[in-house]
Amino acid sequence: MKNKQTKLIPHFKNEDEERKFWDTHDLTDYLDQLEPVELDLSRLKPSTESISLRLPSFMLMRIKQIANSRDVPYQSLMKIFLAEQIKKEQQDFK
Repeated sequence: MKNKQTKLIPHFKNEDEERKFWDTHDLTDYLDQLEPVELDLSRLKPSTESISLRLPSFMLMRIKQIANSRDVPYQSLMKIFLAEQIKKEQQDFK
């Protein structure tokens, strides 16, 4: 097994300089200096699931009209309405 010497990551004046450096150097030579970063990925777009929902025609038409007036897709508007109601229900339940 090779005994690697620790190399120091230089200070860069700008991103272009850093980019050029990493184009010609191997990151694994510098891993010992890097601190682990904890990431919170909980707020990423959640996975979705398709459902089939039957609505009265007049209700769907009205939702589409409201969505059109707000310049949002009607399915997005329905998700907003559901999220607001869920939040309200959770507050009422406490």
